[in-house]
Amino acid sequence: MTHTHSHDHGHSHGLREAVKEIFAPHSHDSADSVDSALESSAAGIRAVKISLLVLAATSVAQLAIVVVSGSIALAADTIHNLSDALTAVPLWIAFALSTKAATRRYTYGFGRVEDLAGLFVVAMITMSAIIAGYEAVQRLVHPQPIANLGWVALAGLAGFVGNEWVALYRIRIGRRIGSAALVADGLHARTDGFTSLAVLVGAGGVALGFPLADPIVGLVITAAILAVLRTAVRDVFRRLIDGVDPHLVDTAEAVLAGHQGVRSVHSVRLRWIGHRLHADAELDIDPALSLAAAHRIAHDSEHELTHVLPKLASALIHAYPAHEPG
Repeated sequence: MTHTHSHDHGHSHGLREAVKEIFAPHSHDSADSVDSALESSAAGIRAVKISLLVLAATSVAQLAIVVVSGSIALAADTIHNLSDALTAVPLWIAFALSTKAATRRYTYGFGRVEDLAGLFVVAMITMSAIIAGYEAVQRLVHPQPIANLGWVALAGLAGFVGNEWVALYRIRIGRRIGSAALVADGLHARTDGFTSLAVLVGAGGVALGFPLADPIVGLVITAAILAVLRTAVRDVFRRLIDGVDPHLVDTAEAVLAGHQGVRSVHSVRLRWIGHRLHADAELDIDPALSLAAAHRIAHDSEHELTHVLPKLASALIHAYPAHEPG
């Protein structure tokens, strides 16, 4: 007996763990509930629209100060801001496509486009690290004077405020709708926010008579970008190869095994397609049960899974009569 149904219901303490959570937060596969796939996609689009406007405004303001000051640390920070703003575009497209109905060719719909957009986010973070690192090394080899240090410091502070706000917003919405790509983009913004604070340090060092502070801070920015790149690569590629939190599998197995008449749970498979979770399970049931009873077990199992697994869009439950020992 096979039962399928589509459903749209949707740590540690201490300084070291706090820092780790900032730059490499724990992956929350079990996102909070959102009522429908359409609603969650709309929330994602709204998040990228708002963050795009905020980051674009921040980048324009910083770029103007880069031109008059010549600060390489601020230039690196501005480059990262611009690339971070651009990552909103493919995410916007991906969320829009995910609302399209499945077709005869794309029978699972277009949710996987969101995971592909996550690859673009990873590529932009990588490009940011390369450019920022190159410019910092160039300035170490060929030092250049920096003017208008007060404006540079103010631009760094503005960059932190704008990026941290965007980071908090993207990560919160990304976790709420179950989007690894949007969370990765939030991490991208968070790294840029903290590296904007590093610009303040560089400006302070130059003001105190240490001109190499500016390119050195540029190298620190590069290292910070590489740290968040590792986290983004991990989360995005896990989604692409159908990785899920093992706790979700344990939860599903416990729920399925708890039904009367179920002898054993033969297998449970879970996968993310975009920000929606899909389940496939095989149950060994009492062979004495009627077809109607087997169907009821499959139906009840699917219904309960939608309540214990947030973001579950569909469940395919196979109920087979268990083999009696010979």
